Amino acid sequence: MAARKKSKPFWERGFNGHVYWLGKAKLGKVSLHSAKDAPHKYTWEAAGRTGAAEQLPQAKQAVELAVAMSDRQLDLFQ
Repeated sequence: MAARKKSKPFWERGFNGHVYWLGKAKLGKVSLHSAKDAPHKYTWEAAGRTGAAEQLPQAKQAVELAVAMSDRQLDLFQ
């Protein structure tokens, strides 16, 4: 029998942001600021971390990096 492929996370575009999914599990999200005078245009949340970025590709890359680091980093109290 053929082995099942491991599913890859993907980006889905939504209203005022993008969401990073792995199957039905939400790994992270990037949101657009509604305030025009905000210091950064995008905010991101992933793996218990948050941040801000000026451009969408930078915010997406930060989410992907946070998710990748959380997969490889061992839990402290386990």
